[in-house]
Amino acid sequence: MPGFMSSYNSRAYSVLRMVAGFLFLWHGTQKLFGFPVPMHEGAPALITYAAGPIELIGGVLVMIGLATRWAAFICSGEMAFAYWLGHGMRALFPIQNGGDLPVLFCFVFLYITTRGGGLWSVDAGLGRT
Repeated sequence: MPGFMSSYNSRAYSVLRMVAGFLFLWHGTQKLFGFPVPMHEGAPALITYAAGPIELIGGVLVMIGLATRWAAFICSGEMAFAYWLGHGMRALFPIQNGGDLPVLFCFVFLYITTRGGGLWSVDAGLGRT
């Protein structure tokens, strides 16, 4: 089954990038605007005022594929930091410490950093990949 769906590789990557950015931007709107779900009480200001803009702006940039490599790199770093700051010291495994989502976002964004905007991106439209 080596050729199965291989002709859709670049399209599937672009969809992955768009969906990852779309999901990520909502974490930023939650932190900054309390939408669609309010943040829990007592969240540190660092989470609201540093992570919120990175997630909102970075998510939009990754989703549309503009300055994709840099945006994804910053988002990946933020998720690595979020994992170790908020989850990593609680327990050894992400399934135990609730850090599955930051780990997954971190490595998806790291992958996006290596691939760039892809086929369906503003970067591709501008001749940058």
